[in-house]
Amino acid sequence: MMLTTTYIQQFENEGYLLFEDALTLGDLASVIEEYSAYIDRRAHELLVEGRISELYADESFERRLACICREDPELYRELDIMHLRGRASFEFLRNPTLLDIVESLVGPEILCSPIQHIRPKLPNGLAPRGSDPHVVPWHQDAGVAWEEADPYFVLTVWLPFTEVNEENGCLRILPGGHRNGLLAHHNKRGSGTKIKGALLPHLPERSLPMSPGSILLMHNHLPHRSTRNLTDGVRWSADLRYQKIGTPTGRPFHPSFVARSRSNPSTALTDHAEWSRLWRVALEESAGVRSHRWEQV
Repeated sequence: MMLTTTYIQQFENEGYLLFEDALTLGDLASVIEEYSAYIDRRAHELLVEGRISELYADESFERRLACICREDPELYRELDIMHLRGRASFEFLRNPTLLDIVESLVGPEILCSPIQHIRPKLPNGLAPRGSDPHVVPWHQDAGVAWEEADPYFVLTVWLPFTEVNEENGCLRILPGGHRNGLLAHHNKRGSGTKIKGALLPHLPERSLPMSPGSILLMHNHLPHRSTRNLTDGVRWSADLRYQKIGTPTGRPFHPSFVARSRSNPSTALTDHAEWSRLWRVALEESAGVRSHRWEQV
């Protein structure tokens, strides 16, 4: 799916595009199966250790993690993409349909940014230490990268693996807010990186409920936020970034890779084991590096 000039102009004007049914449920299935299998394996281990009272094997993908975390939250910290590093997740980063859409905005030389997450947003109050990193205040994605990336366009691709709605904390955006450029942020204890209040554009807010298969494309200057999950299930989503090969990612201590190159296809990384190794080494060597640049308040 390549975007028409009308869609590209809309993205430039509004800072986002939302496509329903851009992907099939089959595109998502392997990632869901990968996470389900990992959760199942860890549930058996936690049960043997006496840390949970049952496997919750009959619960759905949307509910099982929440049931386990009500008894023991350890599993929750293991699930982001760079920690689990599954083959299906790596292949999904290179999904041809996804990259066709990305190419329309980034161009034919596509770098996969290391700023990427798979986000299991737990029911409110279940996250360890009472603060859920998947509940985020108003921010711009450019605001969570180092200054080296400021002059460059980075495309955010946000997509759900389960239904997302206002009750479980769907994304909320300020259409057109990207035209103000990068705004000053600060790091607020307990809530993360956020735009300084007085600088937030006074624009109408839009809530974006989405179903699996939908894709949200966002400019890296578009203000957006995500609210608490007030249901008893988990809101599963992915937050991926793509940019032009040769541009800095703003996370030089974490590994980017060539996802597609029309001019030199052999440079694209296709080796899951190498991708996993790069992340393992980077996480070890970057321990203690401050990834966000703003002052803490």
